[in-house]
Amino acid sequence: MVEDYKPRYGTPSGTQSAAAIDEGLRAYMLTVYNYMASALVLTGLAAFVTVNTPALLNLMFAVSDQGAIAPTMLGWIITFAPLGLVFFLSFRINNMQASTAQMVFWIYAGLVGVSLSPILLVYTGASVAKTFFVTAAAFGSLSLYGYTTKRNLSGMGSFLIMGLFGLIIASVVNIFLGSSTMDFVISVAGVLIFAGLTAYDTQKIKLMYLENDGHQTATKKAVMGALSLYLDFLNMFLFLLRFMGNRE
Repeated sequence: MVEDYKPRYGTPSGTQSAAAIDEGLRAYMLTVYNYMASALVLTGLAAFVTVNTPALLNLMFAVSDQGAIAPTMLGWIITFAPLGLVFFLSFRINNMQASTAQMVFWIYAGLVGVSLSPILLVYTGASVAKTFFVTAAAFGSLSLYGYTTKRNLSGMGSFLIMGLFGLIIASVVNIFLGSSTMDFVISVAGVLIFAGLTAYDTQKIKLMYLENDGHQTATKKAVMGALSLYLDFLNMFLFLLRFMGNRE
């Protein structure tokens, strides 16, 4: 993964003033948010196109007479492909060009949209839109807190990451148990964990900024930062949808 650095943006170096460094930090964070927002738009478009293209939808998913939706073999490949791309980016980011990192990120966002397209069949469009805007408002507030707070969130981050592993294990176990109570607890925990990770990841991305980074390094850091925030937003949206989504 892209290396973590100690923050240096608050101290003038050489001929740079503190104001110039702060301006550079704001530009860097804006790039991160632009990448993230563009990825969300691409995900939404990919989901919309898949759902409204019957041939493509039938290629990816099988719909039973009772309305149950199950991935086909190709659908399973598309579903797990984004996970492989995340690992590829994480372990190879330092050895690839910035343009390659960007391309992998866009492919990842598109594949996620295809794999999540059945959501648009299961839930009403109005409830999906409502949940999206609620998530956006919550994400914006939490990310702003992570950017502006003077409190060190690294301790909270370690706790949240442990909670995330617990959440994954509980979700796998509940696949076999099928407990509605456990599903409710998992959904609540998921919203809280990714809400906290939004603030933590924002602060972490901010602290990774170095004013003397070259274009390649800065771009790759921005891509990895956008990926972290994209995952926080997407997972918070999916868990909130369990509460706020109205089924078709």
